[in-house]
Amino acid sequence: MSSIPGWEARAVEPVHTKYRRIVTRIPVPESLPILEKLKRFEPQTMGGQPPVVWDRAEGVCVFDRWGNQWLDWSSGVLITNAGHGRPEIVNAIVGQARKPLLTTYCFPNEIRAELVEKLVSISPAPLQKAFLLTTGSETIECAIKLARTHGIREGGRAKSVIVSFDRGFHGRTLGAQMAGGIPALKEWIVNLDPGMVQVPYPDGFRTEDVRFEVFEQQLEKLGVDPRNVAGVLLETYQGGGSSFCPKQYIQQLRKWCDIHQALLIFDEVQAGFGRTGKLFGFEHYEVAADLACFGKGLSSSLPISAVLGRQDVMDLYPPGAMTSTHTGNPVCAAAALANLEIILRENLAQNAFRVGGVMHCKLAGLKNRFPERIGAHHGMGLVAGLQMVTPGGKEPDGQLASAIVRAAVEKGLLMFAPVGFGGATVKICPPLCIDEEATAEAVQVLEECIAECASV
Repeated sequence: MSSIPGWEARAVEPVHTKYRRIVTRIPVPESLPILEKLKRFEPQTMGGQPPVVWDRAEGVCVFDRWGNQWLDWSSGVLITNAGHGRPEIVNAIVGQARKPLLTTYCFPNEIRAELVEKLVSISPAPLQKAFLLTTGSETIECAIKLARTHGIREGGRAKSVIVSFDRGFHGRTLGAQMAGGIPALKEWIVNLDPGMVQVPYPDGFRTEDVRFEVFEQQLEKLGVDPRNVAGVLLETYQGGGSSFCPKQYIQQLRKWCDIHQALLIFDEVQAGFGRTGKLFGFEHYEVAADLACFGKGLSSSLPISAVLGRQDVMDLYPPGAMTSTHTGNPVCAAAALANLEIILRENLAQNAFRVGGVMHCKLAGLKNRFPERIGAHHGMGLVAGLQMVTPGGKEPDGQLASAIVRAAVEKGLLMFAPVGFGGATVKICPPLCIDEEATAEAVQVLEECIAECASV
């Protein structure tokens, strides 16, 4: 394999700092056989990320086995909230595996009991019960099921409508993609559920009108009777642009859900466990959630997710009627419990708030320096999105975003491929243990990359 489309191996300037080290061509020539093997035996959908072959990862850095080191601004994909390779998490995994106890299905195990107790104890009311699953998509499917079941019991079979938002992303499974707001991802479904509808997401950039009245007007336009809404599902912030709703909008939405006996469901898969500067992202809105979905940063490592909710909703199904093969897997549960202990002990939510404040101040400076190419800078805590646009307009410029990510990787700053509308958002999401020194260095590298790529 001589090259990768868009990523032909080329000589780059050497880099050597505390956090970054580039000593080879990028991609590394010796890594090409590995990349070729992946290309040959995996579906092509697994491609698309920067061709960095990870060998190990520690703290805020990712290493290959050819001497290169990247400062990580991806957290995998917002997974490693506590940081990469934390010894406490590694030891918890190894200790549980050595018992040995690797799986128990729904048979009880002690570490699962400790984890659900911990999750409920740190969660705001009325989140009183926790159901452990494997992926974020699985939690969304469960939340939709619970919301509709609750709706039907409260108002009959007509009360089954799930309202979600344009440009939203909730996962790759059938229900999650129907609830999502990206039409291209739903073309394969063909027979879309008419009981799943989307309304404009009030991000202030792609949807400039952020009044709650728009929500009500869109439901009326779609012919949805509010009495038939079982639940409203939204990402705490939209991952594609790192965009939050106005607090007043969500507070009005909470009142609307109460009036119409609809469940308010927050998709916290990206936002949970300190990412936004609060332990739970929806706390910024100062409202209660009826259901909340978690994943990614729950373990900073192994695949585990959770739905938390009101007791009356979580107990809608009898024993054996709502289960999952790997629910509360003991090894994954051990990793999650160790991860939560780190996040709480080291106050990583507060660190995300403090360091994130510095980061967003610097990113705002980049927005001011490149106003023609950065259409919007959104985010909170240690998540941010720079939405790249064509000169002077609002049309997404995915080509520019991709060029910036490539340039950053070549300089030792690792980000995943651009996301969001038009594939034009440069997403920033470092581990929550990052400090101001590393953050300042990363922003400086990003500024260099934007300057280089925007001038081409």
